[in-house]
Amino acid sequence: MQRTEIAKYGEFGLIKHLTEKFKIQNASTLKGVGDDAAVLDYKDKQLLITTDLLLEGVHFDLVYVPLRHLGYKAAVVNFSDIYAMNGQPKQITVSLGISKRFSVEDLEEIYAGIELACKVYGVDLIGGDTSASLTGLAISITCIGEAEKDKIVYRNGARENDLICVTGDLGSAYMGLQLLEREKIVFSANSEVQPDFADKDYILQRQLKPEARKDVIQALADKGIIPTSMMDISDGLSSELIHICTQSNVGCRVYEDKIPINYQAVVMAEELNMSIVTAALNGGEDYELLFTARIEDYEKILTLENVGIVGHITKPELGLNLVGREGEEISLKAQGWNSLK
Repeated sequence: MQRTEIAKYGEFGLIKHLTEKFKIQNASTLKGVGDDAAVLDYKDKQLLITTDLLLEGVHFDLVYVPLRHLGYKAAVVNFSDIYAMNGQPKQITVSLGISKRFSVEDLEEIYAGIELACKVYGVDLIGGDTSASLTGLAISITCIGEAEKDKIVYRNGARENDLICVTGDLGSAYMGLQLLEREKIVFSANSEVQPDFADKDYILQRQLKPEARKDVIQALADKGIIPTSMMDISDGLSSELIHICTQSNVGCRVYEDKIPINYQAVVMAEELNMSIVTAALNGGEDYELLFTARIEDYEKILTLENVGIVGHITKPELGLNLVGREGEEISLKAQGWNSLK
């Protein structure tokens, strides 16, 4: 495979090379890449801004994460944060810290993934930065979105008797990670052994190439539903529910048998002798949406695809509880992944 040294282009030449194929898709983007700053025009909309930092060895392992998938995921996890505010992502800036072991072709793969994400979600790349790194690859993406002032959804709006809803299924991304880690160990012991990914395509996709819930945000708008609180599930259902309940000063009851779980994730958990419910509660990286809604919207929510009702909001003195299959109540704890530990 051809390898072009990054030094051949220089910083500005490299940025031009990597970004010149990106096309502007939003009227709010007046000026994108190529000047000292981007120029945006939002008129009467509210601006939403979020940033994610991904570090090699902490957030991803290049032994099994393809660079194109990494670029796609790095962009999508930022889009998910904007959707979690009931907004629409519109622009991103991308900054890379790169060591000498990466070539121009490697960076092209990362940007190909970012470009695909931008096309799928209708987002413009408007700037960024590159710098040398002595500690491996670092990717920082800032996403800018828009929303109408009266439709932005925060974490602190949940009220007693609200329905607790989640999109998609939970625990699949974590089980995909466990599969990749298992096969990495096997490969490190014997590089001649091919990884065993048979019938595991879904959980691998959930870990390597997650999708943000643009479809659900559109469906909520179509039904006239504005959630009372919302956030995306990046650190596990338990952690996110605790965030919402703490900031809203409420309690909750979530029912174990209502938590949506994919069959491939169940099979993987059985193979590894792990609890799939624990994975669903604490695994993280699902990038599904957790939201609460007024009980008056119950009938509308039942008609939504990829949305399930898993519990309800209670008075704060009743605590935060998971109701097991036998009716037992277990106090929820924030056991999601924490990169700072």
